[in-house]
Amino acid sequence: MAESDGVEKRSRGRRRTTLADVARHVGVSSMTASRAITKPELVTPALREQIAKAMEELGYVPNRAARALASSRSKVISVLIPSFSNAVFTDVLAGLQDAVDKDGYQVLIGNTRYSDEEEEKLVGIHLQSNPDGVILTGLAQSKRVRQMLAASAIPTVSMMDLPSEPGQYGVGLSQFDAGYTLTRYLIDKGYRRIGFIGAQLDERTLKRAEGYRAALQEAGMYSPAREILDPHPSTVALGAELLGRLLAVAPDCDAAFCCNDDLAYGAIYQCQRRGIAVPAQMGICGFNDLPQSAWMVPSLTTISTPRYRVGFEAASLLKQLINGVQPARSVIDLGFTLMARESA
Repeated sequence: MAESDGVEKRSRGRRRTTLADVARHVGVSSMTASRAITKPELVTPALREQIAKAMEELGYVPNRAARALASSRSKVISVLIPSFSNAVFTDVLAGLQDAVDKDGYQVLIGNTRYSDEEEEKLVGIHLQSNPDGVILTGLAQSKRVRQMLAASAIPTVSMMDLPSEPGQYGVGLSQFDAGYTLTRYLIDKGYRRIGFIGAQLDERTLKRAEGYRAALQEAGMYSPAREILDPHPSTVALGAELLGRLLAVAPDCDAAFCCNDDLAYGAIYQCQRRGIAVPAQMGICGFNDLPQSAWMVPSLTTISTPRYRVGFEAASLLKQLINGVQPARSVIDLGFTLMARESA
């Protein structure tokens, strides 16, 4: 009991090291120590070095909230993505981080898990940190999220898709056009009974499906029986399963447009297990062009999306808005590239 009391007393006796402690250690005023952090150009290099050394010795961590209060800037950017495990968003975050690092911004990342409720919760939590700006994935935010962001009056940029409403800012590509282009490619290669395999069923997948339908309807080849849509997250295993389901309901299929590369890998493996020659008997296409897609056997025909650039340009656009600069373009279409390879 005595040992427990001693630990409790020591815990109560601790206090956070303050900037005033740093100033006393160096022998300067708190204002001078503050300037060394917030306006270093007003403090001599020698004194800045002394203050930095004292901060390190004392373990002082600048209070970001206090600095935000003094400057009206938090130097925090809120970023909401739908998945931490999806390699697409790893690349997006890499570009975003590179765009903001040199300006001293901290990135507050939230995983919405493709859930409106989770996105609403995260927006509410992140706004409590008074971020300078917000980056959202996609355009299908709930009414509640839109209300919270409008009330906060914080600059907001969407990424991955192209907004069409006035006053919106975004960076991405036309998911519809990409879906149309890939389907049109399959038609031009001579495939006539083309299926679609979709998972997760987020807004981007559904827009790719719309492009697929439009191309087939235009060519007089569309059949709803050849669409397999599953709400579960995309995996290689699910891709194999969904191709099996497609062939069970539409055994005459001669090609499959998979809404992402993971599903396409599984579809190719399923074909190999069944002795179906790719691309001679079944063409397989994916979407996103992940690094391994070029090295599959057969290599995967897919749509290459500029994921790193999406993150970089979205953050760059947001920084302009934060700084009160009206961007030359409110919507930046980075396009996509059809990667025609061996699988179709």
